[in-house]
Amino acid sequence: MGLFDRIKRVVSSNLNDLVNKAEDPEKMLEQAILEMQEDLVQLRQGVAQAIAAQKRSEKQYNDAQNEINKWQRNAQLALQKGDENLARQALERKKTYTDTSTALKASLDTQSTQVETLKRNLIQLESKISEAKTKKEMLRARITTAKAQEQLQNMVSGMNTSSAMSAFERMEEKVLMQEARAQSAGELAGADLESQFARLEGSSDVDDELAALKAQMLPPAAPQNQAQLPPQQETTAPNPKSNEVVDAELASLRDQLDKL
Repeated sequence: MGLFDRIKRVVSSNLNDLVNKAEDPEKMLEQAILEMQEDLVQLRQGVAQAIAAQKRSEKQYNDAQNEINKWQRNAQLALQKGDENLARQALERKKTYTDTSTALKASLDTQSTQVETLKRNLIQLESKISEAKTKKEMLRARITTAKAQEQLQNMVSGMNTSSAMSAFERMEEKVLMQEARAQSAGELAGADLESQFARLEGSSDVDDELAALKAQMLPPAAPQNQAQLPPQQETTAPNPKSNEVVDAELASLRDQLDKL
């Protein structure tokens, strides 16, 4: 393989690759429909011109037929009048129009066939354009869906799922640690409060017991209604009734201390 052939192949492959990358399916479909519509306009113009030519040929053919009939009548009239030379001229003129009519008829048949063919092509092209427009909308929807799927896949592939899950796990661990600290602080606060109340209760029991002990060690109180003897005089023997009163008061005091 020569050098120029290799260069030509490289250039062609690069150009083809650039063209393939530059082709937008949606734009290409739109361009194809535009080109088909341009062809439709040209075909309609061609059909209109062919029909106009057919109409002219028909008129010329009909005129030639009228001339043939006219010169036929003129030849008959000349023969009726006995002018054979004039009748011959009339027949010669008739022959000229007959030849013209024959040529026009052949051309008219050809034009009619062409017009019918152009009309069928026009109908087919219109149908293809309608079908292409429908396909274009369908393909446009498919292209839109494909682009959306591609973008979604790119987004999903670009997401660092493992890193995101790790972040969630770290945050969950921090929340658990914070909840544990809060619970520990609450338990410590409750324990401290309970210990304070326990100390209060313990001190109250000790104070109560100390008060009861002091009460037991105090001498019996003298009755208020009993007169006090002079210091020089000797005291008489204790009255049994006075002792009972003292014992009753002491028992009452003890009951009160026990209830505290």
